[in-house]
Amino acid sequence: MSTSTLLAPKTSGSRFKVILWTSLGLITLFVFITSEVMLVTDYPMYHAYRLQVIADRHLLIPHTLSGLVALLAGPVQFSTRFRQRHLTIHRLLGRFYVLSVFIGSFTGIALAAGRPGLPGTSMQAAAWMVCTTAAFITARNRQIKVHRQWMARSYAVTFTFVSSRILNLWPAYWSHLGDVLAAVGVIAFTLASLLIVDLGLNWHELTTRRENSPAGER
Repeated sequence: MSTSTLLAPKTSGSRFKVILWTSLGLITLFVFITSEVMLVTDYPMYHAYRLQVIADRHLLIPHTLSGLVALLAGPVQFSTRFRQRHLTIHRLLGRFYVLSVFIGSFTGIALAAGRPGLPGTSMQAAAWMVCTTAAFITARNRQIKVHRQWMARSYAVTFTFVSSRILNLWPAYWSHLGDVLAAVGVIAFTLASLLIVDLGLNWHELTTRRENSPAGER
């Protein structure tokens, strides 16, 4: 078997990671420019929300910082090269990730308390904590393959904090439809993210027919 054949899967996987993280980075930059920058500059459509953010800053600051830690830790934690070379740092950063998830989840629920978005935020937080806890437990049990799968699901929920803000570009989100979208929008983004990840994790099994089945199987 030639060397090029042996390296092909690894090269293909590396290329996929580059495309994936580049795409997620561009989405994050787009959302930051169209949402957060306009919020700081007091864009008229965001004015009422801006006042709400200022009033909630005591919860919003730890929520935002913990979310940023989780969001930025992803590319590093999923790097095979970094994990192999710096396993101790990988494990330490993983603990920071878990802590950030729980801080972000509970502060997010507290921020949404008494508001129409509470059901969506609670579901998102629950999914975030369950996936992250499963990833942590499987890592402790040295079930590394399963650990990576749960981490992929956990990070998919992490990224909904970016992807769900695409709704900010829809004027109806700030009008009479706002309450409805706040209630179902986050749930839809969370479920869609988890579904996409699971499709990706099982893509080979979904697209490849098994050959040479053991005797007695069809």
